[in-house]
Amino acid sequence: MRTLALLLLCASGAACAVDDALVLRCRALPDTASRLACYEALPVAPPAEQRFGGKRLEQKVDDEPAAIRSTVRGNVDGWRYGTQLTLANGQVWRVVDDVDAVLPELTDPAVRIERGALGAYYLQLEANNSAARVVRVK
Repeated sequence: MRTLALLLLCASGAACAVDDALVLRCRALPDTASRLACYEALPVAPPAEQRFGGKRLEQKVDDEPAAIRSTVRGNVDGWRYGTQLTLANGQVWRVVDDVDAVLPELTDPAVRIERGALGAYYLQLEANNSAARVVRVK
């Protein structure tokens, strides 16, 4: 069943994280049961929110959201070029704006990261609308 879902997902135009070599290896197996087990062991693409902001500019992902919401772990009192912010969902984003922001200290502030033009991403603090251009590190 998982194999069918994976094949339908790939056929629908969604990004497939499966390496072609792995699929060819499974297809070459002569025994039906072992071929099915091989297909079911193939990795499945992570959810769209986890792929958000990943370095895949050459492949436009149709199901990637236009923005995500999360919280920054810990205290935030501002940022400058190079500051890294770790979100509650495990993603790490680095500020690439050359404008410093000095803010009142916030603990676990809510943020929104949205896609901009030409592959840019912008992180916005929901508490005071401060925003910075960011790139995803992890």
